[in-house]
Amino acid sequence: MKHSNIAVGLDIGTTKIVAMVGEKNEFGKVEILGIGKSKSLGVHRGVVNNITQTIQSIQQAVEEAKLVSGQEINEVVVGIAGQHIRSLQHSDYITRSYPQDVICQEDVERLIQQVYKLVMLPGEEIIHVLPQEFKVDGQAEIKEPIGMYGGRLEANFHVVVGQVSSIKNIGRCVKSAGLTMGNITLEPLASSEAVLSQEEKEAGVALIDIGGGTTDLAIFKDGIIRHTAVIPFGGNVITDDIKEGCSIIEKQAELLKVKFGSAWPGENRDSEIVAIPGLRGRDPKEISLKTLSKIINARVVEIMEQVFLEIKNYGHDEQKKKLIGGVVLTGGGSQLKHLKQLVEYITGMDTRIGYPSEHLAGDTQKSNTSPILATAVGLLINALEHQGVIDTKSPDTPQQEMTENQEGDKPNQPTESNTLSSNRKTILERWVEKFKEFLDNA
Repeated sequence: MKHSNIAVGLDIGTTKIVAMVGEKNEFGKVEILGIGKSKSLGVHRGVVNNITQTIQSIQQAVEEAKLVSGQEINEVVVGIAGQHIRSLQHSDYITRSYPQDVICQEDVERLIQQVYKLVMLPGEEIIHVLPQEFKVDGQAEIKEPIGMYGGRLEANFHVVVGQVSSIKNIGRCVKSAGLTMGNITLEPLASSEAVLSQEEKEAGVALIDIGGGTTDLAIFKDGIIRHTAVIPFGGNVITDDIKEGCSIIEKQAELLKVKFGSAWPGENRDSEIVAIPGLRGRDPKEISLKTLSKIINARVVEIMEQVFLEIKNYGHDEQKKKLIGGVVLTGGGSQLKHLKQLVEYITGMDTRIGYPSEHLAGDTQKSNTSPILATAVGLLINALEHQGVIDTKSPDTPQQEMTENQEGDKPNQPTESNTLSSNRKTILERWVEKFKEFLDNA
C-alpha cells in the first residue's frame, strides 16, 4: 500500500521526545503508522538548554519512528511550550476601500497580518494570532464575516507570544536533526485537538495538560479559544520533592510516584509501608505510603491552585463565561492516582481524564491512546490538517530557494524578509482555512 498523505508530529517534551507518523483513513480518522520515543536530555521546563543532546534525542525518536512505520520522514510539525509563553487579548480593525464588495478571505488575512506587526517586548515574537469574534460596521458577535457587506472590519484576537531565542533554538535542533519544520504549534492547542470534543469546546472547558516540565492550560468557550497559559511546574517537580523528602535517588522517586503515588493522603493507612533497596549494600529504606502521598499532595495542590487562578482570571465565575464542560486533565501527570478527585475538590468543577482517542481509528492500540501521547497525537492531527495547504504551496519553494541563492550585487536581507513574510502568510492561510472549516462544521 502506497502512503502518499503521510504526516509527522514531533513533541519535544521535558521528559521525552515523541515522533508520531500517521495518515487519514477513508473514514477521516487518524491511523498511527509508527511511534518513536526517546528520553529528552537537553530540555528543561519546555525550553531547550542543550542543543547537542536535544538533536541526538530527536534523531533517536525519528529513527525509531522510521523503522516502525517503514516511511521516510522529512517534514514535521513541532510543538512549543515553556515558561516564556504568554498570551494577550488584542482588538484591531481595517477600513475597506470598496465597501460595496463583500468581505472576502483576503480582508480577513489582511487584518490578521496587521496583528502580526504588533510591537512586542524586546526578544519576543508572535506565534499564533487566533481570531475570536468579528465586528462589521459596529455589528458585534459575528463568527464568520466572509460574504457580508461592510466598510470597517474589526476583530478580537487571542495572541500567543514566545521568546524568539527559544523558537529559534527549537528550529535549529529540528534542522540539525535533518528535518524541515512545517509548522510550529502551541502545545496546549495541539492537546486540545486530540482530547476535546466539539460539544465541550462549545459548552466551555478548561484543558489542563500536566507534562514533565510544565503544566499547560487552554480554555475554550463557544467553540473558540479564549485563554492559554503555561505554568512552569510539572511532574518532575513532584519527583524532586519525593527525592528530597524521602532521601532517595531520582530513579527510585519516579518509580515510587508512578507505582504507589496518590494525590489524596486520606486513602493510605499508616501501616502501609514500601521498602526501597539501599545503595551499595546499605540497608533497605522503609517509606510510609501516607508520607509519600502527603508530599505529592502538597505539590499537586500548589500546581492546581495556580492553574485555577488562571481559570478565575479568565472569568470562570461570570455567568456568561461559565465553563459547563468543566476540566479535562491530560498528559503524563494526569495518570496520578486520585488526581481527578483532588482537582474536583479544588476547582469545584466536573473533571475527566482526556484520552486522545477522539480522532483515532478504532483499531488503534490501547498504548497509543494514553494521555501521555495527547500532545503528539494533536500535533499529528495538526500536520494532517495543514498537509493540503503545504502541498499546494510546494511549487513556490524552488523559486524561493532561487531568490535566496542568487548571488547578485544586491544584499540578501530583503529576500530573507520576503521569504519570511511568505512563510507567515501560508500559516495565516492555514489558520483561516481551519477557522472556516470549523465554522462550516459548527
